[in-house]
Amino acid sequence: MKTWITIPNESDFTIYNIPFGIFSTSSIKPRVCIAIGNQILDLVELYELGVFKDIDFDIAVLKSKFLNDFISLGKLKTVEIRKVIQLELTDENSILRQHKKAFKMQSDVNMHMPISIGDYTDFYSSIEHATNVGKMFRDPENALLPNWKHIPVGYHGRSSSIILSGQNIHRPKGQVLLPDLETPVFKPSSKVDFELEMGFVIGKETQLGESVKIADAENYIFGKVLFNDWSARDVQKWEYVPLGPFLAKNFASTISPWIVTMEALEPFKVKGPKQSPKVLPYLDYDGLKNYDINLEVSIQPKGSKESIVSKTNFKYMYWNMVQQVAHHTSNGCNIKVGDLMASGTISGKGKKSYGSMLELSRGGKEPLKLFNNDERNFIEDFDTVIMRGYCEKDEIKVGFGELRTQLLPSI
Repeated sequence: MKTWITIPNESDFTIYNIPFGIFSTSSIKPRVCIAIGNQILDLVELYELGVFKDIDFDIAVLKSKFLNDFISLGKLKTVEIRKVIQLELTDENSILRQHKKAFKMQSDVNMHMPISIGDYTDFYSSIEHATNVGKMFRDPENALLPNWKHIPVGYHGRSSSIILSGQNIHRPKGQVLLPDLETPVFKPSSKVDFELEMGFVIGKETQLGESVKIADAENYIFGKVLFNDWSARDVQKWEYVPLGPFLAKNFASTISPWIVTMEALEPFKVKGPKQSPKVLPYLDYDGLKNYDINLEVSIQPKGSKESIVSKTNFKYMYWNMVQQVAHHTSNGCNIKVGDLMASGTISGKGKKSYGSMLELSRGGKEPLKLFNNDERNFIEDFDTVIMRGYCEKDEIKVGFGELRTQLLPSI
């Protein structure tokens, strides 16, 4: 496809992408838009121009401060809306060429949380990450717990503390068991860590008691975002037995503002890792269900340049999204539009592809070298963690933009 819009060469937001988000300006309340190049396109303006006249839906859906109502239109309509936008942006005679009011520079608008998140589930789906952590904290010879290759392990997290890229967080406090002490102390965490993840947004709801069959699970996924599941490793080590993550994780998680649709990611489907032993029938799938998404993490100390500390790929995930949806609903748990599910830390096969400082620095034993001879065991005050992701194949590029959060001192 060729578009009449000028798109910078390195842009994530090509004509093949068309991701959805929520923007506002000083004179416009939060409402639905898409990204194209370094601009946004206001979909309320398109509706009023009659661009969507052949698709039956109310303009109120586009005037909402979250995408939930838009997503609830269902894939038949949201996919058609996306196609119509692409057609307008490739049609030399499009009415949009004369209607500059519909476009705004991304640098001139404010982006908002794209969805109202009712529930959030975090999985633990990278075999490389699970193995690395298991070797450090359990048994180097038997790193994976007995259930790991049989179920997509996960836990229900806290949706209220999920924040948008650009919002800073404070160093969390909690109980920590210090070396040579028998009882814990309450203090700011000294081992704040990022976790490189990707999230996906539920696009279709189920009723309580209903299970999603794996062959139909893709129809329940609207799109994907970048996700940083912040962790306090010293707090986590003390509290996680017997019930798992709690205060070490619920203080903050960060998502990117643009939701990239599954339709945009379709060209980048790939085969996933072989699963052995064979999974139970309700988790057994056909076809390509993993995605070739390049991912990277940088750390930028205050007043310094950023240093890339990890490069990996989403295609390595042992458990895929359709398995996660099928398992999540297998007991009759209902899911709702706007629910967010995260992949768990994404680590590759080499040290430079690990998705957390816990792995990259071996628990703080091997500090990472940054630009200007800085070193990091974990994230320090005023460090900014930056995540990026994109797909590229046959001159088609689809990206997620940027996710960034600065860690501020404890309060």
